[in-house]
Amino acid sequence: MSVVIHEVSHGFVALRFGDKTALYAGRLTLNPLKHLDMFGSIVLPGLLILSHSPFMFGWAKPVPYNPLNLTNKKWGTVAVAAAGIIANLFIAVFFGLILRFIVNSGVDSGVFVRLGFIISSIILVNLGLAIFNLVPIPPLDGSKILFSLLPNSLYSIITFLEQYSLILIIVFIFFFADSLYPIISNLYQLITGLAI
Repeated sequence: MSVVIHEVSHGFVALRFGDKTALYAGRLTLNPLKHLDMFGSIVLPGLLILSHSPFMFGWAKPVPYNPLNLTNKKWGTVAVAAAGIIANLFIAVFFGLILRFIVNSGVDSGVFVRLGFIISSIILVNLGLAIFNLVPIPPLDGSKILFSLLPNSLYSIITFLEQYSLILIIVFIFFFADSLYPIISNLYQLITGLAI
């Protein structure tokens, strides 16, 4: 559901900036079935679970939008790209405050321990989605934010990143994804007051 909320947020902000593509495609809904990607939502996560992978990875179908329809193309694109990240951070903070309340309540029952584990997982998933999506490699949201802010003179960098995006994403996941852990860990501690 965190991925679904991430994607729907893109669509709602695009609509706010005048683009109705996601609305017409029927994608402004929290129904997860509308956002499933056969490979990214089912096959890949299933293979990772079956292979006892140390990490989980997947994605939903991106919510479509047309930047040409945005009333403000530069800042509209930045806002649409940032919407999913902000939505995930909001979810992480919301559940982080709930976890703080549970921990500070002093109740130590089995129900609260299990609830705390579930909430902690929600926080970590949303922080992971937000931070990973900030990476400036297409098609991640960070690339759309970066490309909107770069001057036209650096168009060659944009072209390079778009041309080799799949290779760059794979290299990043396998060799540099661990570098996100300290960021996620520190944010988790800041939000919940707890160490991972």
